[in-house]
Amino acid sequence: MIKRIRAEQLKKGMFIHDFNCSWVDHPFLHNSMLVEDESTIARVSEYGIRELFIDTGRGLDVEDAKTEDEFNAEMHDKFSEFAATQGKNHYPPVPLKNEIVVARQVHSEAHLIAHNVLLDVQRGEPIKLAKVEPVIERIADSVFRNKDAMISLSRIKQKDNYTFEHSVSVSVLLISFCLAMEYERSVIIEVGMGGLLHDVGKMMIPDHVLNKPGPLTRPEFALMQAHPAIGREILRQTPGVSETAIIIAGEHHERYDGSGYSERLKENEISQFGQMASIVDVYDALTSNRIYHKAIEPTAALKKLFEWKTSHFNEDLVQQFIRAIGIYPVGSLVSLKSGLLGVVIDPDNKNLLHPTVRVVYDMKRNHKITPHDIDLSVKPDAEDADRVLGHESPEKWGIDPYSYL
Repeated sequence: MIKRIRAEQLKKGMFIHDFNCSWVDHPFLHNSMLVEDESTIARVSEYGIRELFIDTGRGLDVEDAKTEDEFNAEMHDKFSEFAATQGKNHYPPVPLKNEIVVARQVHSEAHLIAHNVLLDVQRGEPIKLAKVEPVIERIADSVFRNKDAMISLSRIKQKDNYTFEHSVSVSVLLISFCLAMEYERSVIIEVGMGGLLHDVGKMMIPDHVLNKPGPLTRPEFALMQAHPAIGREILRQTPGVSETAIIIAGEHHERYDGSGYSERLKENEISQFGQMASIVDVYDALTSNRIYHKAIEPTAALKKLFEWKTSHFNEDLVQQFIRAIGIYPVGSLVSLKSGLLGVVIDPDNKNLLHPTVRVVYDMKRNHKITPHDIDLSVKPDAEDADRVLGHESPEKWGIDPYSYL
């Protein structure tokens, strides 16, 4: 049986089923392991892990702990209650089908720029802001026209180019986050720049550490934890970089409860943009495939952020981020009560649980169908109304959601 326990309840002989934190926040190779010594318990505490899941069938039990199913059911109810009261107040001036064409071109260009700029840093060359600034402007223009186009593309990544593609995704998500919070365009551009350059410090980490397929040693993990501070110093030495971008590079791994790095800042010691960047960074990491980490679907990642909103992150900012991108972001594959599978093409309505979907597959008959759109916000309380049951894995069904956008 899988149970959720507090970190202080962890004992030798227990089997950790899941550390219940983003893989960027702990040094262990796998998310499950037998606790064989006190040093493992010490490391769990050291890296700010507050709650975790144990497998009582493979190790010692904690009798009064909630089961995983009980906890997930409770969290699902809270998440759904929150979602049902949240509407999005930003309506895109350009339809998704029009903007997605432009967004694909801008997104591809941004990947190339990020790749070249970060490799320049690795070679000891200065950052060429003249190349970065125009592409940030174009990303912002696309997001302002229809942010769902660029956000949906940001989920498409290749494992070998993760650092470069992650940098673009964080930039896109931060720009979208700021737009939803109604920041001025000039500020949004600075934040977008910070997002693109937030991991510049990683370029100074040796490849054998950065891309190590096995668990990091303490010195190696300490080196990895230094990359925000390294990046902050690189940007400080780059003429023309705003203080906002410098702060984002330095604070994107800080945590609201003080368990982050490099400075162990907590609560309002972390700037608002640093707090926003930490949310975005973890969300994109959770939804990305790595050698040692399988991506989870956006809705599942948002539920994890919602779970961690009273510990790792600022609760209000987590809620605003979820509101900004939707419970079921564009490009999500969802199952419907009717037995159909649909791709979310528009989450913009009064209730985030009732998006517009493009149905593409009949699960009962196990075959693809002619795509057609259903607006689930139309008479959602009717007895025969269709509704979303949950998110689905595109890999499981052999469906490429982005081919339907």
